[in-house]
Amino acid sequence: MIEITQEVGAAARVKRAAALDIWLSSLLPSWPEGVALVAFGGLGRLQCAPHSDLDLILLHTGVPGVEELATSLWYPVWDTRIGLDHSVRTLPEALSVAHDDVKVSLSLLDARHVAGDRQLTMGLIETAADQWRRIAVRQLAKLREITLTRWKVHGELAFLLEGDLKEAAGGLRDVGILRAIAQAGLSDALRPQVRAAHLRLLDIRDALHTSVGRRVDRLVAQERASVARMVGLEDGDALLRRVASDARTITHALDDAWRSADRLRTGGRKRGADGKPLRRPVARDVVEQDGELVLARTAIGARPDPSLSLRVAAAAAVTQLPIARATCEWLAAYSPPLPAPWPEAARSALVTLLGAGLGLVPTWETCDRYGLVDGWLPEWTRIRSLPQHNPVHQFTLDRHLVQAAYEATAYTREVDRPDLLLLGAFLHDVGKGLPGDHSTTGIPVASGIAARIGLPPADVRVIENLVRLHLLLPEVATRRDLSDPVTIKAVADAVGDTTTLGLLHGLARADAQATGPAAWSDWKGRLIAELVRRVHIALDTGVLPAPPKPDPTLVAGPLPVVHLEGDRVAVAAADRRGLLAAVAGCLALHRLEVLTADASTVDGRALVEFRVQPRYGMPPDALALSSDLRRAVSGDVSVTQRLRGRGLSSRGGGAAPKIVWHREAATDAVVMELRAADAPGLLYRVTSALDEAGAHVRAARISTLGGDVVDAFYLVGAWSDETEREKVEAAVLAVVT
Repeated sequence: MIEITQEVGAAARVKRAAALDIWLSSLLPSWPEGVALVAFGGLGRLQCAPHSDLDLILLHTGVPGVEELATSLWYPVWDTRIGLDHSVRTLPEALSVAHDDVKVSLSLLDARHVAGDRQLTMGLIETAADQWRRIAVRQLAKLREITLTRWKVHGELAFLLEGDLKEAAGGLRDVGILRAIAQAGLSDALRPQVRAAHLRLLDIRDALHTSVGRRVDRLVAQERASVARMVGLEDGDALLRRVASDARTITHALDDAWRSADRLRTGGRKRGADGKPLRRPVARDVVEQDGELVLARTAIGARPDPSLSLRVAAAAAVTQLPIARATCEWLAAYSPPLPAPWPEAARSALVTLLGAGLGLVPTWETCDRYGLVDGWLPEWTRIRSLPQHNPVHQFTLDRHLVQAAYEATAYTREVDRPDLLLLGAFLHDVGKGLPGDHSTTGIPVASGIAARIGLPPADVRVIENLVRLHLLLPEVATRRDLSDPVTIKAVADAVGDTTTLGLLHGLARADAQATGPAAWSDWKGRLIAELVRRVHIALDTGVLPAPPKPDPTLVAGPLPVVHLEGDRVAVAAADRRGLLAAVAGCLALHRLEVLTADASTVDGRALVEFRVQPRYGMPPDALALSSDLRRAVSGDVSVTQRLRGRGLSSRGGGAAPKIVWHREAATDAVVMELRAADAPGLLYRVTSALDEAGAHVRAARISTLGGDVVDAFYLVGAWSDETEREKVEAAVLAVVT
């Protein structure tokens, strides 16, 4: 058995590789001539993480019995439960595979002798490197395609809250590509800052393996604090910021390397008949040369225009062309500070940049990497790479803001002021990271930026309102009864006018889509759209929309009535206590999550309507669900007893559940808001507890935020007696704790 050190750092990685070399060499009592064991991957590079797999080739010259030799090597490795990627090949076979498979070509560049015939290994190393130099230019197109596919799957390490240190863009896998490009002589890809970033990421992966106790490359939230301590950082946030900075360094170097390789592949610079490089004007002071944007000669002077860097960025985003490295360096060194307020050209360029669509994110990242963004917005230093701790977020704060501006471009034609929508989306969360509610703390920050970039006072006030109210529509739509006039009036009073309402609608959608898949759904979109429609009527006419009338098919005919249609479940039954809980329990039994619930009574007939979605993606059997609903509302307790038999309980850990009362939020009821961990059957347990405590629920709104819920229950009556409220609180908390 081999002992593998769990230490972190370059010396520990070399020590692990040396121990593995000795052990692998000892697996055969003697190594015949013409056979060599060759390592590649982490072992080949002397960069073994504590729980890395082994990548090995048994290289041979056609020696008889080589398969038996291989078996005697591979089985001891498997017995240790170390992951193994292995092959048995002759030198010509290895080179042939590498010639046709760019991944194999890159892996052979890391080849290192472990045991056996050293000359055979050296022959592979030399010929593989020579072959790569000859075919690299042709292979890079395929390599780039593979890389882009991988990035699409794993995302960008610099902006992810739980990124894959190896496979994500800017991760360890990309350093291997940089090494291959450099080895082919196509670019100075491995600059000192890239090497330093690479070593730090290797240290973090070592610490992650040690913390988890197995091979894992995704830096999940629960391991951040432990990993941070092992690499000498203060906390998990500092760790994420280091990862983001190093990933950006690697990604930017790879972007430069791709462009250098492309120029060589296409025959170098394009020149005109006079022998000078071809230059095509694309905007004021900006020209395209060799597929990159550079400054026009007239723009380079002793006193550059302060708006020049923003205008170059806007041109790059609109044309989706990269800014040349030399141009970025010149702008970073010589661009003067922008005056306050900004000139109109700078403000216009910022709006153009934010509204450019697909070109925004890569252009912003380039400008940020060279320090241009800090010159535009000093506040960005605090925002850059700031982690967001809500699990629904997939990006760091800086990327979330830029992504929100990108998402907002889809709604610019729906609003009266598209420029303010873009700026509002870009600034809506600038208060995060400051003490207090970010919707409040962000107001002076956003206001200061809006005034500095030259917006008139009226527009600054709109930006302030967008920051203050950016959560209003999604929270009300998912937590309040939209048929209640009190709900509509409260939103209309807060918003004030239809222009702001339209901006908030666009911002709500852009914000949710930039947050991540868990923050948006068709159901949520429909609720927000319905809220906006009702509030727009109130603002436009001054008349609150009338509540919807009951479904006529539910108020007539024999009982019980059960309707299943898409995500709607409607039931009519004889009015009795516990009806809402019985239906909720039946839905939970069929693994349906409740999104909204409404209960009303018409002539002694109870009407209950739910909006639901499958908890695990597969819809239930409609006949079985309908049958169980009819039995449940008719008083058959066997249905809910089956649910109790599952032993449903709330998830442990996290903050304690909390109840908040809203006394003025409804026409004929108070709103009891429950904030707790989500769990199957939660609504059933809570509505049962409320029923037993004597509370009559006329509506419920279920809002899920990652692993938590914010459930709002409309309890009919004034509920002015504190003792009665405490009794209900105790009953509810008892079933969710």
